[in-house]
Amino acid sequence: MRMLWKNIKGLVGAYELPPAYLKGTEMRSFSCIEDAWLAIEDGKIADFGPMSDFPGIVDWSGLEVVDCTGRFALPAWCDSHTHLVFAAPRGGEFLARLEGKTYQEIAEAGGGILNSAKALEALSEEELLSSARVRLEQVIRQGTGAIEIKSGYGLSAEAELKMLRVIAALKTEYPIPIRSTFLGCHAVPAGKWTAKSWTAHVIADLLPQVAEERLADYVDAFCETGYFSVADTEALLKAAHAFAIQGKVHVNQFNAIGGVAMGIDNQVLSLDHLEQLSASDLSALAAHAASDQAPIFACALPGCSYFLSIPYAPVRSLLDANVPVALATDYNPGSAPSGNMSRVVQMGMVKMKMHPLEAIAAATINGAAAMGVSDAAGVIAPGRSANLVLTKPMSGLETFGYAFGEEPVEKVFIDGVQQ
Repeated sequence: MRMLWKNIKGLVGAYELPPAYLKGTEMRSFSCIEDAWLAIEDGKIADFGPMSDFPGIVDWSGLEVVDCTGRFALPAWCDSHTHLVFAAPRGGEFLARLEGKTYQEIAEAGGGILNSAKALEALSEEELLSSARVRLEQVIRQGTGAIEIKSGYGLSAEAELKMLRVIAALKTEYPIPIRSTFLGCHAVPAGKWTAKSWTAHVIADLLPQVAEERLADYVDAFCETGYFSVADTEALLKAAHAFAIQGKVHVNQFNAIGGVAMGIDNQVLSLDHLEQLSASDLSALAAHAASDQAPIFACALPGCSYFLSIPYAPVRSLLDANVPVALATDYNPGSAPSGNMSRVVQMGMVKMKMHPLEAIAAATINGAAAMGVSDAAGVIAPGRSANLVLTKPMSGLETFGYAFGEEPVEKVFIDGVQQ
């Protein structure tokens, strides 16, 4: 299969030798070649460049030529934070919030994560896998070309392992990079458990089995008031480190309780949410970004902020402090029931004041790096899989945010095949 895309208005994220990620002040310089062409062979990127340097076509056999006039071509979205495997929607809780209840009040009454855990316990592994396939195929059609998926709605050894095995099955069934995260400390199960005792149980009994069966690429915890303390979270991260499993942690969604500094100390890959960011947290992230240590990504989840009507992460401040930022959906049934990364990019522009190239870089190259798939996703480069998004005709990339009510993606390609 051979394709030639010509007259591309802007070829975004194309590099001969791509960087692994971009720091905050670099993100506005994400590559964009105006009036470009792109060659695809056997599902891989073969070559690209400006139309002024197009070498011409020698062999027309089996070549499909696509005129992309007025359209931008981008790397497929890289969604580094999702809870895509779940049993059922939680529309009733949405209604309760419309009637005045807060997310925390619903959770304290047995809703929220505990509600999802009850529903998941009743499903078989095959039923859970079947519903996850539907959601995964939907987000792929919307432009997602790499994704991280967490457990966390099991809240028992059997159910957590069931979720992780479903994610493992998705990895084998779909052509895009998929990373799995063991979110064993998402909420405290009802009954005899405390946060401390449940964390100890996860460390002693679940984590070794998860590691032995190679079911998780990362571990995670909800480090938040009323969920898991900084000490609980750190204990899990240190235990996972012994199994060579890195952390990706929920922090500062509702309160700043010290999770950022702890995450930096424990060399996590990403710190996710960050809606409540203190001055000391920002300084710590900036200092780490300025060091020669491995990057820690600030992963903002604007869909959650929109749906819960809570503050947005202060992305502009993070970018100006040169912190590498990623954007993700937080796709889940309670606080962010959408896996559409285009909407997240739009919100990044409108609500977080991100420049179009900053938002796109956060949703592609940095999203890939924030889940450890930089070698396979996030950029357009020779030899890489042709996982691509082709936009509708638009005057400029700012149209993503300006025309916020419109779907900007016209076509999606995975391994060069339109979805």
